[in-house]
Amino acid sequence: MAWQTVQQQRIYYESFGHGDAVLLLPGWAGSIIELDRLRHELSAGFRVIAADLPGSGRSQPQPRDYAPAFYAEDAHTFRTLLDDLDVHAAHLVGFSDGGEVALLMALEPRRALSVVTWGAAGQVTAPAAGQLDGIQNVVDDPIEPLQDLAAYLVDAYGVDNARAMARSWGTALRAVINSGGDISLSRAADIRCASLLLTGTGDPVCPPSLVAAMADAMPRGTFREVPGAGHDVHRSHGPWLASTIAEWIGGH
Repeated sequence: MAWQTVQQQRIYYESFGHGDAVLLLPGWAGSIIELDRLRHELSAGFRVIAADLPGSGRSQPQPRDYAPAFYAEDAHTFRTLLDDLDVHAAHLVGFSDGGEVALLMALEPRRALSVVTWGAAGQVTAPAAGQLDGIQNVVDDPIEPLQDLAAYLVDAYGVDNARAMARSWGTALRAVINSGGDISLSRAADIRCASLLLTGTGDPVCPPSLVAAMADAMPRGTFREVPGAGHDVHRSHGPWLASTIAEWIGGH
């Protein structure tokens, strides 16, 4: 376990195994701990660098002030982290916001051996705007579908930090949506590495139609829908996800 100061942010990461590098990124407010099964399975054949996103998990700053360009900022942060670790290219594997960051990183061809994401679509769509009020107020007035998230945030970050990070993240996402919602979709044709984009049939954030459109716009994109899954495929289909990703990156 280690911390690396990057762009005045203290990034927490852990490195396991040997071989081609795999950068593994969890989602917003998450931690590499929730990807334990995946990182340990991959470390049997790869060097897995699992890192918490800035402002999440054990990475700093907390609470983070999210700018509308935070996805691009995070992609730059993790490119710099790989440079600092003397990693010139890696398989980029990410969930949700971590997946969006992985897709942006893959726009730099020499960086990406392959990409695998779940719960990422290269865009934030307008229908999600109606959910942002719930996110921004999740600590003080959680709606029923977000009560588990509210409890997790308070337990992991404390009331004040959880409130601040949710409000700031929600405000930044609203700005992205108001600017058209694009994260990497408009540049998908420039992601030229082999790319596997997964999403659950019932994912309310990244429904299959959005993720399939992103994969179709990528020269070497492959889309797979995960029946019976929602957004957190790693929770509902953990063993399947681990074997699927290991097989994919092992072949690329």
